Amino acid sequence: MAATKKSTGGRKYSPKAGKKVERAMREKNAGTLKSGRSGKKVTSRKQAIAIGLSEARKEGAKVPPAKKTSAKKSTKEK
Repeated sequence: MAATKKSTGGRKYSPKAGKKVERAMREKNAGTLKSGRSGKKVTSRKQAIAIGLSEARKEGAKVPPAKKTSAKKSTKEK
């Protein structure tokens, strides 16, 4: 008897999200993708993917929520 993989239910990312990421990657490769506030040219693959997913979220596509980054806490030693 072969072991079967149990599906965890549905897609994690919608096809619309994939299209947004694909568009962002094409722009990055062409050298025309700019970051939000600073307007600098994006050179990182990860940053291009993040921009695509962010745009998909804004349009209501099925995308898991962005990971929250926590500020470093300063610890004072006494």
